[in-house]
Amino acid sequence: MRIGLDAMGGDFAPKATVLGAILAQKELSSEDRIVLFGNKDLIEEEIKLNNASVNDFDIVNAEDIIDMHDKPIKALSNKPNSSIAVGFQHLKEGKIDTFASAGNTGVMLVGTMYSVGVTEGILRPCLAALLPKEKGGVTVLVDVGVNPDAKPELIYQFGLLGSIYAQYALKIDNPRVGLLNIGEEDEKGNAQCLAAFQLMKGSKDFNFIGNAEPIEIFKDNFDVIACDGFVGNLMMKNTEAFARTMVKGGMINDFIKNCNYEIYGGLPLLGANGVVIIGHGVSNEKAIKTMVLQSKSISNSHINEHIDKVLRG
Repeated sequence: MRIGLDAMGGDFAPKATVLGAILAQKELSSEDRIVLFGNKDLIEEEIKLNNASVNDFDIVNAEDIIDMHDKPIKALSNKPNSSIAVGFQHLKEGKIDTFASAGNTGVMLVGTMYSVGVTEGILRPCLAALLPKEKGGVTVLVDVGVNPDAKPELIYQFGLLGSIYAQYALKIDNPRVGLLNIGEEDEKGNAQCLAAFQLMKGSKDFNFIGNAEPIEIFKDNFDVIACDGFVGNLMMKNTEAFARTMVKGGMINDFIKNCNYEIYGGLPLLGANGVVIIGHGVSNEKAIKTMVLQSKSISNSHINEHIDKVLRG
């Protein structure tokens, strides 16, 4: 398997990305190959500084730099030799099997749409985050960032995509799907949630069991919780902030440890016509390592084929 990694993406690139790739390479099989996209000289320098061999990686030179403040469409059109643009071109042409980046999320979304596209029948892809449950296991929260103004029909699809992901990638039978809301009663919520609830209620596409209050994310009543990308991103970041505060205060247990983004690496972009993983902008080498290994795991789950099969009936 050829695993693509944007070596220039993230707040601590290329140091953290290259070191993460080195750590991941040690755990991959001899049949796997990490392909690094970015400034070749800088990448090779970092590899050598970490006493690793340049020959253990494939390096594709891409000298344009996309930062977190670049507008997605302009960034890709004005910087065609950026690590993200070149990486997506390789993914489109089948030169790599997966592509991951801790860089600009908006650019990653637009790059996906313009290169590999989305599965037929999917309106917009979504990001799936895994948040820990109090008694073990995880809850799939979708969407957590790429669709901040999602309409009810999109939230319905997020529930479907999350259900397929939970079933085939996480091996959860008949996943219980909920809608993130301010109360469990059917009539609770704003106009968006009320409309989404009516679409999801009685769905034959997935096992919808009702509204889920935020606290339910950490309990064992739901396996998948769908929401607008704006709300989901706030929920995820609030969880991370709470966990960091607890750690600083010396209050650490397995639940708090499992709130650490490093454990999950990146987030799969569900509904894309290829394996695309988007990492946290502050990813360190441990998170990058996990993201690379996760890329292989997601690819091996054949989640895209399962999504396509379900949509085709």
